[in-house]
Amino acid sequence: MTNLPLSGIRVIDFTQVMLGPCCTQMLADYGADVIKIEKEKIGDLSRWSLGSDPDGLNNPVFCSLNRNKRSLALDLKREDARAAVLALVDGADVVVNNFRPGVMERMGFGYAALKARNPRLIYAVGTGYGLTGPYEHKGGQDVLAQAVSGVMRRKSDQSHPLSIYATPLADFSAGMHLVQGILLALLHRDKTGEGQQVAVSLYSSMLAMQMQEGTVHMMRNKELNWGAFPLTGVFETTDGAIVMVGAFKQNPLRDICVALEIDDLSLQPRYADFDSQMAHRPELQAVFRENFAKKATAHWIARLEAVDILCAPVRSIGEALEDEQTLINKMILEAGETAAGPIRLIGSPIDMSAATVSVRIAPPRLGEHNEEILGALNATRRGNAA
Repeated sequence: MTNLPLSGIRVIDFTQVMLGPCCTQMLADYGADVIKIEKEKIGDLSRWSLGSDPDGLNNPVFCSLNRNKRSLALDLKREDARAAVLALVDGADVVVNNFRPGVMERMGFGYAALKARNPRLIYAVGTGYGLTGPYEHKGGQDVLAQAVSGVMRRKSDQSHPLSIYATPLADFSAGMHLVQGILLALLHRDKTGEGQQVAVSLYSSMLAMQMQEGTVHMMRNKELNWGAFPLTGVFETTDGAIVMVGAFKQNPLRDICVALEIDDLSLQPRYADFDSQMAHRPELQAVFRENFAKKATAHWIARLEAVDILCAPVRSIGEALEDEQTLINKMILEAGETAAGPIRLIGSPIDMSAATVSVRIAPPRLGEHNEEILGALNATRRGNAA
């Protein structure tokens, strides 16, 4: 652990659900000592995400976000519990929370109060919309951020109904932006000795994700939609589906036609260039759908790759997890076993040759480390008193 880049960094983690926990798990994976402050008897809300689960409050959703952390369960209405948290903050490098603005202040753990105790502290906050402004006190959530940021409106086919993207894009992107902010603040502190507040929001992260689309809109008043390009789409085959991206070549339509074993449509004036293809996209897509539906996915992957057209099978998460490439990329971690079976987790997407991620601490039971953490804190207090 001493070889990990964040070893020696202590993080006091008030976060729950996903935005904050995916941030603090990344810090923990790379060596930070993350102390997860949880509400006594209840804990992180994600402990209840699956309702009744064979592993109780250590259900798979909670486990996915909380390895390599220590759990300290407290009733923060009690003065001794609050005093313990403040004592931990005094020796901490980072405090992280993802409550609405004002919640930490009401508990006595706002930035101003903690900075006065520990000027070198990095105080990291994840919110729904930002620390100030008209939406400051609105409840933030991933799906809401998809909607208000414009992401939900952007569809590859306007005939499709509006829908929710099923993977929490906003939570994960904001969580990773919070990691970046914390690391930048730690570097700044190394140079200046100063701590600071770092803030991200679901809303801003989703806007940032659309940096290309947003810039085209502001500078040219045009819509940029990569998914709606004429030679890009998802097409059913006899045994599944394939996604194709006909781009990054001088004449991709010609090569697609070669793969499909049909006449070269690029020779026709209505398909001769990109603008013409966009104008006749429905017709092109109908040709693709008709032909891809005739044979199996593997056949079309081989045909398209032979002419260097980007493509991939449309798979389930189960199929992806069983892929050899997933194992080679070290994207599955083992964290022991419970009565319900093995604990298997998604690994870190960052592969550092000198800092391999492993599960040093299994996803903790609620309050599992109370005695360890509070015992060490009391021992330090006694030592200081002596």
